[in-house]
Order: sequence, then structure tokens, then C-alpha cells
Amino acid sequence: MGNRLSQIATRTGDDGTTGLSDGSRVPKDHLRVQAMGDVDELNSHLGVLLAEPLPDDIRELIVVIQHELFNLGGELSWPGGELIKDAAVLRLDEALAHYNGSLPRLKEFILPAGTRSAAIAHVCRTVARRAERAVVTLAGVEAIKTAPRQYLNRLSDLLFVLARVLNRANLDGLGGDDVYWHSERLKRLED
Repeated sequence: MGNRLSQIATRTGDDGTTGLSDGSRVPKDHLRVQAMGDVDELNSHLGVLLAEPLPDDIRELIVVIQHELFNLGGELSWPGGELIKDAAVLRLDEALAHYNGSLPRLKEFILPAGTRSAAIAHVCRTVARRAERAVVTLAGVEAIKTAPRQYLNRLSDLLFVLARVLNRANLDGLGGDDVYWHSERLKRLED
């Protein structure tokens, strides 16, 4: 890897193309590159979340997720390759069941708000959904394995749950519970 990253400014992309892991070159606005970029952006937002005070178990989980997202991005950059395994999707399912099990049932929609860490987790959730849409779009025109799409789908669900957990952890003193949406329409009906 050291040899591959010894020169960052290669200028090979000056013509509007970028290289994939198989050595082919595609336009920088190719659906595959867009999906890779959305996954990379999600990983960067998770890095911002890691800069916040977090419970140790959630911090460890997010670090694992970052490594798995790097694998997912690598798989997207390698047409026909497979780097994200079913075990990674199962790990997210298990984390989802674990963290969701301690939360009260939702009776209303919640807003992406509360503690700073919860709000960042919600941003990560929305970027995960965008990355998922990009992978689905790519899969409509090229063969893509199912694990990347499944992984992003589960991850966005998990990030929603983690945002709720982080509000309750209240590590910055600004949360404590979900921030519920108050429908103006419902309010008018009650008046």
C-alpha cells in the first residue's frame, strides 16, 4: 500500500477520469464513482462522530464500521470483486437488535436533533441512505453483489437507533430523550 500512496498528486485525473482497482478508467461522474464517493463521505462523517464523547462500546462499533465501509468502497472500486461479506451485515443486525432492545417504542416521528453526537449520527444516517440509493442506481446498470446494498440499509437503521441511544447517554448535557416532531396539522386539529 505504501508504494500505491507514495504520490498523491498524480495528475492522471486531470482529464476527468479516475482509475478503478481493476486498472480501468471511468469518468469521475460515473455511477460507480458517485457510489464510492457517497460511501467515502459517510465514512468521513463517522470520523466526525468519533471526535465526540461517546460510550466506549459505540466508539468501538463505529471504528469497526469505518473499516467495513472502507472494504465496501474497495468493492465498489473493483468491478466484480467482493470485499464486504455477509458476516458484516449480520454484525449490524446484531448491533441493531442489541441497541434497539433498550429503547422505548416510538409513538411519534422524531427530529434529527438532541445532543451533538445524536445529531451527527442522524447526518450519518442520511448520508448512508444516499450511499444506498447510489449503490441501487449502480446495480440497475452494472452487476453489484447484494451485501453492499444490504450493509448500507442496515447501517442507516443502526445509525437511527444509535442517535436515540446517544440522546439518552446525554454526554454533553443537551439531550436525554428523543426530540419529537409536532405536526402543525395535528395541532390545528386539536385546537
